[in-house]
Amino acid sequence: MTTTTLTLHGHACARLERDGRVLVVDPGSYSDRSVLDEADAVLVTHDHADHLVAADVVAALAERPALHVWGPAPVVTLLVAEGADRGRVHEGAPGERWTAGGFEVQAFGGSHAVIHPDLPVPANLAYLVDGVLHPGDSFTVPDLPVEVLLLPVGGPWMKVAEAVDHVRAVGPRVVVPIHDAVLAEAGKGLADRLVGTLGGAPQYRRLAPGERLAVGG
Repeated sequence: MTTTTLTLHGHACARLERDGRVLVVDPGSYSDRSVLDEADAVLVTHDHADHLVAADVVAALAERPALHVWGPAPVVTLLVAEGADRGRVHEGAPGERWTAGGFEVQAFGGSHAVIHPDLPVPANLAYLVDGVLHPGDSFTVPDLPVEVLLLPVGGPWMKVAEAVDHVRAVGPRVVVPIHDAVLAEAGKGLADRLVGTLGGAPQYRRLAPGERLAVGG
C-alpha cells in the first residue's frame, strides 16, 4: 500500500499527499495561504471563514484548470457567487463517496456543532480520507475505522471535555489536535494534557507546521 503523508498548515487546514497528488482540506483565514499552490483537489467542511477563504479558492481554480472543490451546499453557493466555475465545484452530502484528486473520500455528519441555541446550525461535512478523519466543526463519529483523528481542541462551539469524548467515541490510533488558532500556548498545552491523558488513544501527537506524518503504508 502506498503511504499517504499528512501535514498541517494552520488552524484546521490539512494537506494529504500520495503518489504526487495533493488534497487540501479547509484552507481558511488562519491557514498558510500558499497551501493551495499545488492542490489537485480541495475539500471544505463548511463555509465559515476560518475554514474557507472563498477568494483564495476561486483564484486557485482559475490558476489550476484541473483543480476541483467539494463541500456542502452553502460552500458551493458561496464559491459560485464569488466567481468559481460551477462545473468544478461539487456538492457533497453525508453518506456519499467520491474520488477527489486521486483520493477516495467518504462524507459523514451533515451538521456543525451547536454554537448557541440562538444561532442557526450550519451545514458541515466530516471527511474520511485514507484513514484520516477531518470532522470540521463537529463531533461526527463515522461507522468505519479511523487511523488518524484530526481533533478540534479550541473554539466557541466546544469544550475540552467534548474533545475527550470524541476521541473515545471514534477510537483512532493517533490523535492530532487542530482548530486551535484561538488558543494561547498555555491553552494548547492544557488541551494537550487533558485530551492526551483522558482520551485513551494510543498516540496523541501535536504536529508542527509542515511536519509530516505517515499514514498507512
